[in-house]
Amino acid sequence: MSLHSHPRFAARTEALEPFLAMEVMERAFALEREGVEVDHLEIGEPDFPPPKCAVEACERALREGQTHYSDSRGLVELREAIARDAATRFSASVDPARVLVTSGTSPAMLLVFSLLLDPGDEVIVPTPHYPCYPNFIRYCGGVPVFVETSPHDAWAIEVRAVRAAMTPKTRAIMLGAPANPTGAIQSRATVDALGALGVPIISDEIYDGLVYDGAEIASAHGLGEGAFVLDGFSKRYAMTGFRLGWVVAPEWAMRRLQIMQQNLFISASRFVQHAGIAALEGGAPDIARMREVYAARRERLASGLEALGFEVHGRPKGAFYLFVGARRFGANSRALAGELLERAHVGVCPGVDFGAAGEGMLRFCYAVSEATIDRALERLATALPALEAKASA
Repeated sequence: MSLHSHPRFAARTEALEPFLAMEVMERAFALEREGVEVDHLEIGEPDFPPPKCAVEACERALREGQTHYSDSRGLVELREAIARDAATRFSASVDPARVLVTSGTSPAMLLVFSLLLDPGDEVIVPTPHYPCYPNFIRYCGGVPVFVETSPHDAWAIEVRAVRAAMTPKTRAIMLGAPANPTGAIQSRATVDALGALGVPIISDEIYDGLVYDGAEIASAHGLGEGAFVLDGFSKRYAMTGFRLGWVVAPEWAMRRLQIMQQNLFISASRFVQHAGIAALEGGAPDIARMREVYAARRERLASGLEALGFEVHGRPKGAFYLFVGARRFGANSRALAGELLERAHVGVCPGVDFGAAGEGMLRFCYAVSEATIDRALERLATALPALEAKASA
């Protein structure tokens, strides 16, 4: 091997595409190092502190020496608390033995796709979709099969379209509940109909709890023991840096998932798991307060974007994003996001990050302060006229 060559990369790494929200954020960080002030609406991270009870439990666990490995499946106390939480929120009977605690929801997703997919196997993915879904699927050797949804019917999934996209290679159907980037919530009838199609549902419920206008998600817990429910503490508890999540899996899947966890991740951090127990037991008031604030911010940002000429499709029922039409200012969403960052110093996420169905759109996060929203709108107002003129030329 010559001095300037390197070994070839594994083919599975070539299947991964850049996560554009992170690309925008990292360019924004570079601008900030040069002294530029940037308003960050590109990344989905709450600006609230974690529940005080969770921080105190984490500190206490560290002081008490809770710094060693736990059971690979997670502390029994945490798995029991997760089962109680499912019973409280969804009236679901969940055996703690079906809970696997992970270092965030992403490792849970990797474990589930690794369990289900052989090379060439397919997963149905409604789109626009969270960018990492197809990357996880491809990394595990699978093939994402996209079923498009539309803002004109609140991003509802058409069961007929899913059924038509299924083949003998279909191994699962991916759901977001609520969905990122659209905030869509599927009806109970839709989720039940998808669950009746004969393949496992993988339901990403990380944004549940952050719902508005009296909305409730149709959790995949309602499908019984045949679904995989992914969840965690990052979003509704504002605990992104704790890296703590879980999957509730069918009984037949648990032993294989446990063995993979033992080998790939060993276990989630023990002292962080104590923070999770405390959040589940005492964090409900924090969620309620965040939800109320997010609802007001949602309206503040949506009204501002409408006034600037973006196409805002109603108000999302869940999560903390607005996914808006932006073709008036540029058809290439990645280029447009770059222009807005460089000209207006506002970070936004290109719609194409969420699949081809998202091209021509931008995602704005409203999990930021009112001051940040107002300043970002003012900065956008100064940059958009020139971009609109350029787009119409």
